[in-house]
Amino acid sequence: MTNIRKAILPVAGLGTRFLPATKAIPKEMLPIVDMPLIEYAVDEALDIGVKEIIFVTSPDKYSIKTHFERSESLEKKLLKKGKAQLAEKINPKKYKSIKFHFIVQQEQIGLGHAISLAAGYIKDEPFAVILPDDLFVSEISCTKELSMAYFETKNSVLAVNKIDANQIHKYGVIKPGKINKNLIEIDDIVEKPNKENAPSDIAVCGRYILTPDIFDFLKHVKEDKSGEIQLTDAIRLMSKEKPISALLYSGKKFDCGSKLGYVQAIISNALNDNEIKEDIKKFIKSIDWT
Repeated sequence: MTNIRKAILPVAGLGTRFLPATKAIPKEMLPIVDMPLIEYAVDEALDIGVKEIIFVTSPDKYSIKTHFERSESLEKKLLKKGKAQLAEKINPKKYKSIKFHFIVQQEQIGLGHAISLAAGYIKDEPFAVILPDDLFVSEISCTKELSMAYFETKNSVLAVNKIDANQIHKYGVIKPGKINKNLIEIDDIVEKPNKENAPSDIAVCGRYILTPDIFDFLKHVKEDKSGEIQLTDAIRLMSKEKPISALLYSGKKFDCGSKLGYVQAIISNALNDNEIKEDIKKFIKSIDWT
């Protein structure tokens, strides 16, 4: 069994829901306690054996590239002060053998378009797509579960979870076929339906393992009403010709593209940080909720 060696991380969005914070800082660089959101996504890719990360970014998001470049000067300063643990945090050994590629998406015209830009790096291999906006927390990472499902089925696999009907219009939603434990055959998939027309309450949640065939189907996707090329539409076309599976993910998911999800993620991670969790608990108990 060969590992999934490549992952695409689309990070070209404008982050308008977090303005003015994202005027100068990409939303993917916003910290979840002491680690930027983007780093959680990269580590999730490394967890399945990925050796190449392809960032699809926008012209102004140079800080993401800077974050993953080795900082010799800061490392030397930290080591000089006896802070070896911090030096490892800024220049992790686990990144030494990883190739980072950066593709600029000049116009933000949809996730499908962003994915298509990376075709030259992917070539003929299966690959992961990880949307950093969604932060997953579980004993086995969501992408790890997907990769295991991919090697079991040899099909493209999408992570899904059940969504409240009032939120369903924000997601790609599947029409489920046969269900085998937490694996679901996809009969159809629709991008952002209203709750009256949604084929189910099961929605795609920001993690994919895709076969390279997807690039052929992306070529045939037409722009939607907003002028965007949607990955969901390409998956729908592919599902008519090839089997595609969905993995019902059972761990915690935080939508860090929203203010509520972002704050929830910070609180959850803080309560799992041995250094500060007791103080955080005391602070929460001390809050006057009136």
